[in-house]
Amino acid sequence: MTIHQNLIGGEWTGSKASENINPSNTKEVVGLYASADAADVADAISAAKAAFPAWSRSGIWERHVILKKVGDEIMARKDELGALLAREEGKTLPEAIGETIRASQIFEFFAGEALRLAGETIPSVRPNIGVEVTREALGVIGIITPWNFPVAIPAWKIAPALCYGNTVVFKPADLVPGCSWAIVDILHRAGLPKGVLNLVMGKGSVVGQAMLESPDIAAITFTGSTGTGRRVAAASIEHNRKFQLEMGGKNPMVVLDDADLGVAVEAAANSAFFSTGQRCTASSRLIVTEGIHDKFVDALTERLKTLTVDDAMKPGTHIGPVVDERQLKTDTDYIDIGRKEGAKLAFGGEVLERETPGFYLQPTLFTEATNQMRISREEIFGPVASVIRVKDYEEALSVANDTPFGLSAGIATTSLKHATHFKRNAEAGMVMVNLPTAGVDFHVPFGGRKGSSYGPREQGRYAAEFFTVVKTAYTLA
Repeated sequence: MTIHQNLIGGEWTGSKASENINPSNTKEVVGLYASADAADVADAISAAKAAFPAWSRSGIWERHVILKKVGDEIMARKDELGALLAREEGKTLPEAIGETIRASQIFEFFAGEALRLAGETIPSVRPNIGVEVTREALGVIGIITPWNFPVAIPAWKIAPALCYGNTVVFKPADLVPGCSWAIVDILHRAGLPKGVLNLVMGKGSVVGQAMLESPDIAAITFTGSTGTGRRVAAASIEHNRKFQLEMGGKNPMVVLDDADLGVAVEAAANSAFFSTGQRCTASSRLIVTEGIHDKFVDALTERLKTLTVDDAMKPGTHIGPVVDERQLKTDTDYIDIGRKEGAKLAFGGEVLERETPGFYLQPTLFTEATNQMRISREEIFGPVASVIRVKDYEEALSVANDTPFGLSAGIATTSLKHATHFKRNAEAGMVMVNLPTAGVDFHVPFGGRKGSSYGPREQGRYAAEFFTVVKTAYTLA
């Protein structure tokens, strides 16, 4: 097998490689991908630093053309790239193709933003003086991405970083290097100057740590676990660098007595179990008022019986495998914890065998849970959800907000009064009414509150807040 190498200073390099395994079929090696060491990271940072002066002053049309070309190629290869995503991460093929299309849209959006860079010209309070307020690139951006969205999240970090004139050192999750390598290859061939984008694959303890320790990285944008996010923050403060964190979630989906039962069940099933529950925006707490509780549980249980768990590439599969053996053990450990805490296992919870060896887990639904249980407090990151019974809307809102996280929150209701109140009072960065908590558009801000996020929002025009620095300039007329 050909080794897919790291990209450093415009050159493909690296001979030490690791196998990329298909979680739907652990006998299949998706590819061999290079592993960088600390010296490689240092070289990548040096290359990005050297390329920054010219790239940050490059013409907006040059950036536009490159980003547009990337978006076009990703869209043209959506089926191929979607299949690669499904094979290495375990997301079903339709979901994987959808994620690839979203990545294309992100690059298209920032291709347009490159032509819309704007500032302000305002008068000074002093006579005969003009004031200009502009945005400038920061420098070398360190990008660290997770395994659950291996095309979309790299896209929504890399595209704005390049759009606004920064250079990049990019470390993808070591579980899913294939999609990241493919995106970097497309960007490289689209005409980026040497050193503007550098790819360093490998373990976080090696590659990520070397990035954190470098004083030459001006900013780091990170998506991943809460624990790692705290380490990113601590290291960044030491170097006085800008940092952006997207971390965990324990998102609530409130179902009120007046909800349309079909709408509520579909929103809950999608939120909690699609993408194998491996989304930071997934709803693992289903907070249901007592008048609809039993009907909702019965209907959701029947819906779960219709979902097919199988190979991500198979037509008709609704839920693919868990990403790897370690995550599968985490999921099953939490299922045991839920039982011991006194929650009732209403459906699922079994590890499954399929035609090919993989990490297959039934969607798992607990009832009679409380908001104090560990399964209601801690992020599981798998197809496991708990139903919490509450008296009324007021209690539902209180329970929904009783969490250290604050990424996404949803409500199923036909009451305009309750929907409006929930949108205003839910302590989350994103709120959905009669929709799944997972899934946001590419042109609007993404992010949360409390322990879920830190720093400016990602995506859309709000990305400029992180990837640029504001300059105020005075001129005497």
